[in-house]
Amino acid sequence: MPTIVIRYVHWVERWNKRIGRMAMYLLFVLMAVLLWGAISRAFWVPLRWTDQMGQFILAGYFMLGGAYALQMDSAVRMDVFYSNWSPRTKALVDAITIFALLFYLGVLLWGGVESAIYALEYGERKSGLWRPYMAPVKIVMCVGNVMMLLQCTVFFIRDIATLRGQKI
Repeated sequence: MPTIVIRYVHWVERWNKRIGRMAMYLLFVLMAVLLWGAISRAFWVPLRWTDQMGQFILAGYFMLGGAYALQMDSAVRMDVFYSNWSPRTKALVDAITIFALLFYLGVLLWGGVESAIYALEYGERKSGLWRPYMAPVKIVMCVGNVMMLLQCTVFFIRDIATLRGQKI
């Protein structure tokens, strides 16, 4: 494999690992927000922002941690035949099927970017009493989607290297 391709693979994996490790701590932020919402409901006046903020934090946690989960092979896989295959056969099947995932993520990114642009142009807000702006969470979702797309290209490059008998 060319040096630039190897550098690309290492750069994407390093970037996704850093962002994914930081996104893990969003779970603690989510727990604090939901705990504060539960305590305020029990003892004071219910806060209107905690439930929607929890949804936003969970979306960020899920989307920013997705590429890291893929990288760590934490994603769920139907493992009926796959576990019995040789590494070369796994690489061949993965190299072919990755295009379905790339297409799905590409369509998801396209819709996400259009939705984020709309939210920015028109100042879109979520309905309800708190009415937070939607643009930040939509931008975070687009960033997470790009990270997953980049990680999938890394998978494809690694599969091609495995088929060639090389290691990255």
